[in-house]
Amino acid sequence: MRDNKSLVGDKKLISEAEKARKNAYAPYSKFSVGAALLSRNGKVYTGANLENSSFGQTVCAERLALYKAVSDGEKDFKKIAIVAPGAEPVTPCGICRQALFEFSPELEIVCANLKGKVKKYTLKQLLPHSFKYEKRKTKKRSFR
Repeated sequence: MRDNKSLVGDKKLISEAEKARKNAYAPYSKFSVGAALLSRNGKVYTGANLENSSFGQTVCAERLALYKAVSDGEKDFKKIAIVAPGAEPVTPCGICRQALFEFSPELEIVCANLKGKVKKYTLKQLLPHSFKYEKRKTKKRSFR
């Protein structure tokens, strides 16, 4: 069970994601998404999806919020809220899940739709078999 303080935190984060969503640039999909990422230091970073006619250049709201935070020196996060249209709240795509995992494997994810329906997950629930780079010792080759 979550305490009221946590619930208020979720509501505020959802509200910030809703505001960010208004800045989405989604002329192709017409699917505007907003995200609000809470750092362990208590600062909130927002993002909205940015589409491009060269679809590979499109950036999701979650990654935009993450990139803004990391470029500002933040590298540890507590929670992210994502707001998008639809009958059910949407979860981050696979690329966003992996990008978020790089910094905060224990991240809480709060997903909401425009009708107020909310679902909560942990990043490990959504990405149970994540990729994590591990430096491996290799034999040094000698070239003669």
